[in-house]
Amino acid sequence: MRVLITGGAGFIGANLTRELLSNGHAVSIVDDLSTGRMSNLEGQDVEFHRGSILDVDLLTALAFDADAIVHLAARSSVPRSLDAPIASHQANATGTLNVLEASRAAGGRHVVMASSSSVYGANAELPKRENAATRPMSPYAASKLAAEAYALAYRSSFNIPTLAFRFFNVFGPLQPAGHAYAAVIPAFVDAALRGSTITVHGDGTQSRDFTHVSTVCNTIRQALENEISSADPVNLAFGSRITLNEVLALIADQVDQPLVVENVANRVGDVPHSQADCSLLRSLISDIEPVDFAVGLTETIEWMRTIVGQPDLDLSTTTESSTARS
Repeated sequence: MRVLITGGAGFIGANLTRELLSNGHAVSIVDDLSTGRMSNLEGQDVEFHRGSILDVDLLTALAFDADAIVHLAARSSVPRSLDAPIASHQANATGTLNVLEASRAAGGRHVVMASSSSVYGANAELPKRENAATRPMSPYAASKLAAEAYALAYRSSFNIPTLAFRFFNVFGPLQPAGHAYAAVIPAFVDAALRGSTITVHGDGTQSRDFTHVSTVCNTIRQALENEISSADPVNLAFGSRITLNEVLALIADQVDQPLVVENVANRVGDVPHSQADCSLLRSLISDIEPVDFAVGLTETIEWMRTIVGQPDLDLSTTTESSTARS
């Protein structure tokens, strides 16, 4: 099948591209390169279009040529949404609506989309079940809740097969560090490898359900191949839970040097604990074996060793709305 990936030059999108290509599928990508990198797609046989998910005409044209759509493009990060709530809404909610409209115009293409565990927000229940109350604590979380609600509504209203996955703290190779909105693991590992101070918001006892990117991509591929849709959002994580202090201890063991850690105030919008109930996911896709956290962390550290010290790559080398093979 040919799969259109929005945000395909980003961290998860580029890993998913490799997963799909290695299993015999064709991939086309639309990405505005605001956070994605062409270097992530180096050596991959893909059809690339530089453009925005706010461009409905472009999305519609690409949807007609695809058998399915994986919608990953987003304006991610809780802090970024606090800085610019409207931009987060436009990218995450309106952008998702545009993808769904493109699918509808093309006859109802299967849409797998990325939502977020942040939608649970202030709901302290553990583990997080999909039928639990959602209490967003940030504009980012609210925009993701709106996005998944649109996907479920289009399934109900227009009979479009949709699957809204709630991602939980995905990590692994190609995840960038070195910017203000970096995710916690690349930020920690990058600082550790450089011998810089690691900033921890809070006391480090907050916990997360980390999921290795290869597990996420394997799950998405199986959902596409089996044309799985769901009337409910689906957690894409496996119920593990580890504190940030435990993560730091594992990193210290692997980089074989003491870490310099500074604890600062908690960030607005951050949830204290996150853990998925994966019962619904297992009922839909039964044979997933998630990568163990420590194994995934080792792989991530080894990848980051290869890039620490390299200058940032130019993200502006592709012509707007062009098609290229890389």
